[in-house]
Amino acid sequence: MIQPVNTALLSYGMSGDVFHAPLLQVLPQFNLTHVVQRSSDKAKKDFPNVQVLRSVTDVMSNPEIELVVVNTPNETHLEFASLALQAGKHVVVEKPFTVNVAEADQLIALAKKNNRVLTVFQNRRWDSDFLTVKKIIEEKRVGKIVEFVAHYDRFRNYIEANTWKEEAGRGTGIVYNLGSHMLDQIVELFGMPAYVDARIGIQRPGGQVDDFYDIRMEYKEMNVIVKSSYLVKEEMPRYIVHGVDGSFVKFGLDPQEQDLKDKKMPGGEGWGIEKKEYWGKLNTTTFEGKVETQRGDYLAFYKNVYSAIREGNALAVTPEQARDVIHLIEACYESNKTKRAIQINTIA
Repeated sequence: MIQPVNTALLSYGMSGDVFHAPLLQVLPQFNLTHVVQRSSDKAKKDFPNVQVLRSVTDVMSNPEIELVVVNTPNETHLEFASLALQAGKHVVVEKPFTVNVAEADQLIALAKKNNRVLTVFQNRRWDSDFLTVKKIIEEKRVGKIVEFVAHYDRFRNYIEANTWKEEAGRGTGIVYNLGSHMLDQIVELFGMPAYVDARIGIQRPGGQVDDFYDIRMEYKEMNVIVKSSYLVKEEMPRYIVHGVDGSFVKFGLDPQEQDLKDKKMPGGEGWGIEKKEYWGKLNTTTFEGKVETQRGDYLAFYKNVYSAIREGNALAVTPEQARDVIHLIEACYESNKTKRAIQINTIA
């Protein structure tokens, strides 16, 4: 029998409105009971059963709330996640986990001390395109991999107004934003690299935060490249995998984010299914043709969180894995600053 987890969101901006609230609302495993909004009541209008609170303190002091989603500006993740853990709440932190490894260590220690579930919303592990390339790799369809290239580009040649994401500060910029997704995917596929060599910068006129990166990672007998920019108008392949037996090339972006923005019901008919025109091409010594894209499933993240809270099952996204991603981000900035490759010492 399902015992729903009473859940609160600490904000109702883009991540709360588009991602967390719709996913939580359709899952019987959760009751989205509270949302923090300083002045607006939009969450109440969208979800009439939700109670709007005006302060984070009101969430922490409410004994009925079991799970807190920390989807506030990046530099506040440590403070608010700490408060929630100390109040005996389970915690989902929006990516990036923290600004640095030291902060990640603090949260991991707090979660263990209070015996609470702590995880990070790395939803793009359940992107349709990533699940497809992961399956190609697991099945060794291209043989031993020698090069893996991933792009996550956008075309936004303007500075978006009235958002902390475009303002210089701790934890802002494209590496913490899109990079935390891409690096998480790489760690999920291949583990930690031996070396990282990164170039990060501002390309848009008037920009205050980094909007471009080119990150090269060295593994034993394999190179990985992840790139992102806000000034890519022409579509690039999302993934390119080269191996000793052939190659796999995948265009197209998982449809779930756009479907959520369009207010489509998560998990409904056709959810997470990509159009055939975007199926990737596999060309090997034994096969040449299209490979059907796996079905994306963001709901799987929260289903796993429920099983961890109620049944004690293992987390799909552990805080230690999330800390590894922050470790790589710090190494990327150090590499860009010193213009050299940084050796990665795997965190124990």
